Amino acid sequence: MSLRLSYSKKRRIPPRILVAKLGLDGHDRGIKIIAHALRDAGYEVIYTGLFQTPEVVAQAAVEEDVRIVAVSILSGAHKVLLPKVVKLLKKKGARDVQVIGGGIISAKDAERLKKQGIARVFGPGTPVQEIISFLDRELERS
Repeated sequence: MSLRLSYSKKRRIPPRILVAKLGLDGHDRGIKIIAHALRDAGYEVIYTGLFQTPEVVAQAAVEEDVRIVAVSILSGAHKVLLPKVVKLLKKKGARDVQVIGGGIISAKDAERLKKQGIARVFGPGTPVQEIISFLDRELERS
């Protein structure tokens, strides 16, 4: 797969992104593909692994000084867990960290999540380049 030169590759210091699997969802193939694609696009990727809690993800995001948190969730607990990550990041003073989500999330739930602070939700089958392009645009703005 050939990806265009990402905004992140044009920078001296690559943007840091934390990728995580929240809850009891053990299906990690998709997030690993995204993590590798982001790394190949020039991002510095920190992968927290499976079965993470919102508290662990928010703390890791602060400690690792990331710009973006990408969460994959297929268990159906996205309505509770994703907003909790946003809330905890704000509580820790990391208001500039953007949270994106991916997985089996309905359009209705995606709209609700956006209102709760999730920057974007990507569903199954989203082209990797679309995710990278979104992240690049968001980083250019900040």
